[in-house]
Amino acid sequence: MQVQKISRLLNNKMLLKGLEKISEHGTSFAAGTSLAMSLTVRPLAILSTPDVEKENKEYAVSNSICSGLIKFGMVEAVALPVENAVKRIDKNPEKYLKTKSINALQNGAETIVKSKSYKLATQMIKLGTGFVTAIPKSVLTIALIPVIMDNLFKKKKKVLESVSVKNNPDNIQIINSKKIPFSGSIPENISKGIGKVLDNQYLQNFVIKNADKEKDIAKHITAATDILLTTAFAWRTETSNKIKENRKKALIYNNVISTAITLFGGYGIDRAIKNKTGKFIKTFSEVNKNDPKLHKYIEGINILRPALIFAAIYYGILPMFSTYIAEKVDKYIEKHT
Repeated sequence: MQVQKISRLLNNKMLLKGLEKISEHGTSFAAGTSLAMSLTVRPLAILSTPDVEKENKEYAVSNSICSGLIKFGMVEAVALPVENAVKRIDKNPEKYLKTKSINALQNGAETIVKSKSYKLATQMIKLGTGFVTAIPKSVLTIALIPVIMDNLFKKKKKVLESVSVKNNPDNIQIINSKKIPFSGSIPENISKGIGKVLDNQYLQNFVIKNADKEKDIAKHITAATDILLTTAFAWRTETSNKIKENRKKALIYNNVISTAITLFGGYGIDRAIKNKTGKFIKTFSEVNKNDPKLHKYIEGINILRPALIFAAIYYGILPMFSTYIAEKVDKYIEKHT
């Protein structure tokens, strides 16, 4: 009876459909999770931090809201078209890839989409959009922080849900772009461009050599993206003339501390539960062994695991500690310089 219950749970249609969507839109899933947490959980945690100056809290909350909005907007504008382009290649690889590339990337698998080498290559491309857009995200986040500060805390006229494009000095579409209205030759050209990347022999050699490491690629790219984001954020904060000088250091320290603890904690937790995840995937695979989309479900699980771990730490557990420590470090350095 217990086995039947587990089987029904693991081949539940909603669960399988969700994992398939996460597999196809891993970056969108991560950005959506970050958006929800950055607008709710993280601001509440920051505002609840004791013994921290009110304005430092307000800057930290504004940063959380801005980074969530900008990240989501960037994903909708950049990552989503790339994900859809990869999906077109999945369905018709012969149209976009050379026969030689298909044979190489398939690497003995039943089909190319079931190949670990191909999955590694496409995940690198899809998740890599976050890395490529890291610096623009940081620049736009800093540009939007004063706007949030003015409208959310200083004027007291608006609430979180009312932040809209008209308050955005760079006129960037942030929330309302659920679908990017690309039409004509643009989607086709994106798929062709990605096809040329996949045809690259150096990439093929790398993914074939590291095919067994495809489970960890989401984690590593997320970590690299966070490091680049934090570095760019610190640089742009220091050079901004819109953020008060006496608040810059605390804001920078908050981000650096948050990223450092998130990465160390995330890798530690992920390593600790890796064996249990492997056992779960084995059981899941046995229950769904006859499903032709099994490879997509497993890919979805491998994206879901690190995304939820990093989000829980960064947005739920960490904010109070990083906000408190950042202010104390700022005060200590200021006192001794």
